[in-house]
Amino acid sequence: MLAEDADPELVAEKLIHPQFPRSAAYDPVWQGRYALGPNPLWLTESLSGLLDLSPGMRVLDLGCGWATSAIFLAKEYGVDVVAVDQRMPPHLNWPVIVEAGVQSQVMPLQAEAHDLRFARGYFDAVVSIDAYHYFGTDELYAGYLQQFLAPGGVLAFVTLGLAEEIDGVVPEHLADAWEPDFHAFHSPEWWRAHLGRSGQLDVEHADLLPDGWKHCMRWHELGAQAAEPQWRGFCEGWVRRFGIDRGRTIGLPRVVARKPPA
Repeated sequence: MLAEDADPELVAEKLIHPQFPRSAAYDPVWQGRYALGPNPLWLTESLSGLLDLSPGMRVLDLGCGWATSAIFLAKEYGVDVVAVDQRMPPHLNWPVIVEAGVQSQVMPLQAEAHDLRFARGYFDAVVSIDAYHYFGTDELYAGYLQQFLAPGGVLAFVTLGLAEEIDGVVPEHLADAWEPDFHAFHSPEWWRAHLGRSGQLDVEHADLLPDGWKHCMRWHELGAQAAEPQWRGFCEGWVRRFGIDRGRTIGLPRVVARKPPA
């Protein structure tokens, strides 16, 4: 997303953050260039700390974008990752994966989230970074997705959402900054109930990423200054939105649910 001529010092100032020490080891310009939304490495680090990942596990990264989240998981935890995205063709992601030196651990695929062609029970974990709300609100989706998890496997995601449910009533302070698509945003407790209703997953964790809105705002502040021109207005809109809301309504739910072992 960042422009080729983005100031490296500005990028480092925004993307090196003490709350995310693992992410800080990665080139900030690389992080920004291959991101389609709030820094995927930060979100992946925040989520993976809730998981028990170990070398050799098979992980599905669902909605992977440029696959930087998959690269992070492979490098930091030694897992094998299938990186799936509906819009990103593998021939674009593969050079990024090779450059990162994890071509033996990360395989890119292009697929729609409702049309996955994997063996039942193949994955130890399904991870989704800033994408699950695009498809996971479907009442039947958790039941569909869990078939690809091994017994005892986990579904884990962090995505844009709400601090609390708004029951379809847009908060007054966000009235002129709300988009129709935001009705797909939900709170941690909504996700807990939604996944639990499937009867096929046990929700172990559901909260808001601490200071998640601040991290999103920081990312979009960088984008407003240094993104490719077509993205700057979008980022400016999010900076304004977070500045108005200050975490009252919009945040980043983190959810971990486990498939029963039997």
